[in-house]
Amino acid sequence: MVDEDIQTTAASHCSTESIRKSHHSDKTKSNLISRLNRIEGQIRGVKGLIEKDTYCDDVLNQIAAIQAALNSTGRLLLEGHMRSCVVERITEGDHTVLDELLITMNKLMK
Repeated sequence: MVDEDIQTTAASHCSTESIRKSHHSDKTKSNLISRLNRIEGQIRGVKGLIEKDTYCDDVLNQIAAIQAALNSTGRLLLEGHMRSCVVERITEGDHTVLDELLITMNKLMK
């Protein structure tokens, strides 16, 4: 029941603020986009491996590399989010951001 309350609170907060935006520096944004472009290429590569009937273990190792790259990108984004968006909202007195963050972290840890 508590998890549902947290999700409802975070969801209602999200729906009332439809213009929330991130504050990434150009360097951070470029880094994130570069990482995602590499991951996108890796995914296309795995698709090609599947189409060529590549040995399953080789494909699985490439998938593991993609998951590691996604996790690393997620950690970078999470760190930036906590240092900017979360701190800013707490400073403004908006403590619902903590509930939102906990929900997101639970999703990332699945």
